[in-house]
Amino acid sequence: MIEQDALGIVKALADGVDPVSGEVFPANSPYQNAQIARALFAAVNALEEKVKRKNRNNALPERAGKPWDKTESDLLAQKFDKGISIVELAKEHKRTRGAIQSQLAKLGKIEMPPQWRKRSEVNEKIG
Repeated sequence: MIEQDALGIVKALADGVDPVSGEVFPANSPYQNAQIARALFAAVNALEEKVKRKNRNNALPERAGKPWDKTESDLLAQKFDKGISIVELAKEHKRTRGAIQSQLAKLGKIEMPPQWRKRSEVNEKIG
């Protein structure tokens, strides 16, 4: 059973409704108990977060979050030096634009954007 299906079932139960028949459970049903309903709503929230995370991860490029090896870093630097755009590099390397920028900064090819630096580094430059 996928998370989306489970989410629909648990939501119905949390609302005091039989997910199969659509009928409201009677007042003496455990699903009408406040403590059980709160627990089911907590389960709904957890499943919703899992679905959001899964959708977000599915939207990321294939190599997002993977470590860089020397070969890939060298290739990135060579292509950047040839004038290939960050957007194109991100597509070729199957990574986010931010990952490309970060790796290029680590390689000394571009300056790290101030918002990516540690606060202490930014303060040292300002002060």
